[in-house]
Amino acid sequence: MKISGLALGFCLLCAGWFLQGCATDRPTGRVSRSSEPLETPAISRVNALSAEMRASILALNPGQVTDQEVRDLLSKVPAPRIISIHGGIFPIKTGMNSFARFLIGVGYPEASIRHPGNGAYTFGYYDRCDKIAGTVAWYYERDGLRPMIVGHSQGGIQAIRVLHKLAGNPAPKLALWNPMTQEEENRHEITDPLTGRSRPVVGLQVSFATAAVSGGMARILPNEWDMNSRLREIPDSVEEFTGFQKGFDLLGGDYLGYGSANDYHATGSARVRNVRLPATSAHSSIPYIKDLLRDQGVMQWIEDYHPNGVDAITSGAELDWGLKNGQVLWAAEVWHSIKKHWVLELQRLIRAERTDLHGG
Repeated sequence: MKISGLALGFCLLCAGWFLQGCATDRPTGRVSRSSEPLETPAISRVNALSAEMRASILALNPGQVTDQEVRDLLSKVPAPRIISIHGGIFPIKTGMNSFARFLIGVGYPEASIRHPGNGAYTFGYYDRCDKIAGTVAWYYERDGLRPMIVGHSQGGIQAIRVLHKLAGNPAPKLALWNPMTQEEENRHEITDPLTGRSRPVVGLQVSFATAAVSGGMARILPNEWDMNSRLREIPDSVEEFTGFQKGFDLLGGDYLGYGSANDYHATGSARVRNVRLPATSAHSSIPYIKDLLRDQGVMQWIEDYHPNGVDAITSGAELDWGLKNGQVLWAAEVWHSIKKHWVLELQRLIRAERTDLHGG
């Protein structure tokens, strides 16, 4: 057992060096032949909604969004940008593509998931964190809806690194990154679309972020050393964060995924939850959830799911889908949070526009 663990560590280390030496700006996920045409900015589309449609959105309960409300209302209006980040090499990348297909299947607009510059569904953990963070700012300035970040494995480490980057740790300035041109813009401030005032990129807050099974053996890779002391620290650059852990996880769990070393905590006002997935879940299989769409029983359970408190750590022991338990619980948790913040961001934008119209 000791020998196999060392061998795995050596392989991961070599893979980390190799991938770090590969290009950092390669498109990942599904790629189109040319740039995707951008839709009209979300803020313009929301402002153009009828009074009846706005009233319906404001009447939604963010914590209890039904599939019918997604299908009949939300799927017809703009949605915040989802920034997915995969970990590892090609097989794990396809997992986040499966996650994207799940979101599309339950009604999330594909245009809010795919990269407009290359058609990809996911960034890679080897994409520069300042590029991803700068892209977050570019999307917010354009749309007025704060993006969400979903990371798996080393992609979860990168997601948290992006949060620290947005918080100004370690650099006090951050430039915008234009996803259409794939180039950094020569400015460190945006015009906040909700206030019309100039503000620095550093300090920008995303609405929701999550990291799944991130840590463990990945910590020995040189490209992750900078995060070893702050991986479990969640700054105020996110409003709500959910961290997923599981037992018997050599690849992504500290001390095999057991104990408080795996728990995330806020450094300030961010709301942080820790969720424990079943130990029987395979580390790499967690985001492969597209096929859940074909199981009506699973999808009904996901629709009815409500998180178990602010700081709860659940086990998924009540689930009855065998080796799929971890996928089902992760899908239910993440989809619930995405629906919640989809509604909250739309309501925030509508209320801001109303305040502007009435002079405060």
